[in-house]
Amino acid sequence: MKKRVGTMVFVLVLWAATMSGADDWPQFRGPNRDGKSAETGLLKEWPMGGPELLWSVQEDLGQGYSSLAIADGMVYTAGRFGKEGVVFAFDLDGELKWKQNYGPEWTGDHPGTRTTPTIEEDRLYLISGMGAVHCYESKTGKKIWTTDAVKELQGQMASWGWAESPLIIDDKVICTPGGRLGTMAGLDKMTGEVVWSTKGLSELGSYCSPICAERNGKKIIVTQTAVSVIGVDAATGKVLWQDKFTDYQGRRPQDINPVSPLYHDGGIFVTSGYNDGGAMLVLSADGNAITRKWTNQTLDNHHGNVVLVDGYIYGSNWLSNTRGNWVCLDWRTGKVMYEYSWNRNKGAIIYADGMLYCYNENTGELALVKADPKEFKIISSFNIPRSSEKIWWAHPAIADGRLYVRQEKDLFCYDIKEI
Repeated sequence: MKKRVGTMVFVLVLWAATMSGADDWPQFRGPNRDGKSAETGLLKEWPMGGPELLWSVQEDLGQGYSSLAIADGMVYTAGRFGKEGVVFAFDLDGELKWKQNYGPEWTGDHPGTRTTPTIEEDRLYLISGMGAVHCYESKTGKKIWTTDAVKELQGQMASWGWAESPLIIDDKVICTPGGRLGTMAGLDKMTGEVVWSTKGLSELGSYCSPICAERNGKKIIVTQTAVSVIGVDAATGKVLWQDKFTDYQGRRPQDINPVSPLYHDGGIFVTSGYNDGGAMLVLSADGNAITRKWTNQTLDNHHGNVVLVDGYIYGSNWLSNTRGNWVCLDWRTGKVMYEYSWNRNKGAIIYADGMLYCYNENTGELALVKADPKEFKIISSFNIPRSSEKIWWAHPAIADGRLYVRQEKDLFCYDIKEI
């Protein structure tokens, strides 16, 4: 009898693990916002023409650069129609389950959505290009609350609106309206009420989606503003430290810093395009201070982000708004392992099961590259179909053996499981 009970418990544990969404991609840049999936058993080489296309959506997704969130059997993204934003929810067969108009969206230069929805339990959170934070029931699309963070904190509009995907830490939604009453705010995730703001810090936001760095039990929000890398206590909103990166290259950098920082074992790597370069910052044991360990001029990523794999940083750099090379750096020293020209393109990068997925933002070519610090070697590649938009800025996503790619009004789902 005890053996039977033990077996039943084991089966239930396995079932619970399966239902927990271990292979989900529930927010921008994946489960840990670092561009990495823990999945294994994925193809190490694609057939000619690319992996099998399982489905593409029939629904017009509108205009925008929103990436994908995949959680609990649903796929989410957002697009702009006229002056309004719409969030979409599909099932895993690409069938529309619901869509919801969430109000004004960005209509200025490069119009369209920027945010990727964040899914936590039964709720969906997103931030519009106009700085409003929205919360919906993830299964039904029923609206729960909206907070105009720009109005609440006297937000200052950057040149291309707000381009931040919400970060959930404990009971708060984190947003960065760049307000005169605080650059960053923590909202109650159940009600949308402002819990804290970074009083005394009122720097302009810079299109960056923040991360959470945990150091000896302290949760620290790390992001880039227009002039600084900042660390904020997630519990209180206290600004713990700032690193003004004006001297990474000995000059004042551009105020466009969309790349989410990378955090690992007390180290924080930050980078930005336009020849701004990058730096490794080291957190003190209590998380209240940082020191700069090294700087690098080669990997100045524009907005495709970077990934850390086995002690090496991979991503593309900025040669111009349309050109770049692919770079590998040593995490410990900043040493350049390689700088490789792949048709002089740059773009987004994610990682899974030993392989880099590199997405050319100018042609829509998606390449499978072995994560090897010795060389950039394309194993396979194929082209994502072209929509009316001429740039491929949405980042790919991987969930449960499937590769998801958004290209403006279209969404494609590919099977990348090994047979």
